[in-house]
Amino acid sequence: MSIDLDGKVAIVTGSGAGLGRAEAVALARAGARVVLNDLPGAAEEAAAEIRGFGGEAVIAAGDVSERATADAMMAAAVDGLGGLDIVVNNAGITRDKMLFNMSDEEFDLVVRVHLRGHFLLTRNASAHWRSVAKSTGAPVDAAVVNTSSEAFLSGPPGQANYGAAKAGITALTMSTARSMGRSGVRANAICPRAATAMTEGVLSGDSYGPEHVAPLVTYLASPAAAAITGQVFVVYGGMIAVLAPPTVAERFDNAAWDLDSLDKQVGGWFADRDPAAGFSADSIMQLKLNDKEQ
Repeated sequence: MSIDLDGKVAIVTGSGAGLGRAEAVALARAGARVVLNDLPGAAEEAAAEIRGFGGEAVIAAGDVSERATADAMMAAAVDGLGGLDIVVNNAGITRDKMLFNMSDEEFDLVVRVHLRGHFLLTRNASAHWRSVAKSTGAPVDAAVVNTSSEAFLSGPPGQANYGAAKAGITALTMSTARSMGRSGVRANAICPRAATAMTEGVLSGDSYGPEHVAPLVTYLASPAAAAITGQVFVVYGGMIAVLAPPTVAERFDNAAWDLDSLDKQVGGWFADRDPAAGFSADSIMQLKLNDKEQ
């Protein structure tokens, strides 16, 4: 299968700078025509960069958490460029606070931009692709790449809003892959480690350049990745890790549970277990580059 994106149309949210811009540029260099999205005025330089090497880019500015923005992006792709083949949901913000200090507004805003923003565009695109598949009688060849984060696995203490949103995005990705597969749509999520304005002060150095993430996104968007769907990837530097689904650590069976038997069986198992060993996938956070890739 081809990794050439000639003739494809892509939407990339949050593509004015950082990771989204790197992804949009990579898609355009692979041949895709790109709808750039960011807040008003933020995507002009990215559009100029793409046009500078002969690519085609249009801008659909706006807040991704607003339905009108999702509608405008779809119109720019379908009506303006003649179709839609690729959706890369990238836009996001942070409002980091410890849980006990977090305001309603700080929680709602992060969940709204990340999770609702992913939902609105993915829902609109899915409805379009389903309609096309039904009208033609054949599945489309379409891809969704969502931006999750290892925060959904680790539960960072200062990012309850961000971690919750990213967990939702991962679940949304799995649901999209399962519900849209028959229509020819594949959906995957990436957990990128990239130095951007959003991660300033947390990630820095050449290994965390957005340009190390963009090739995987471009590949997942290409026909060559037709068999890859419902997956979650950690990616940075020269490393890509495919995450496995959670496993059952222990199972307890009793037809008539009472508190004493619960304490004996469940409590007994935890009695000798490290209390820090919870659901958080801390081992994944320890993924490092090989020496030759540093």
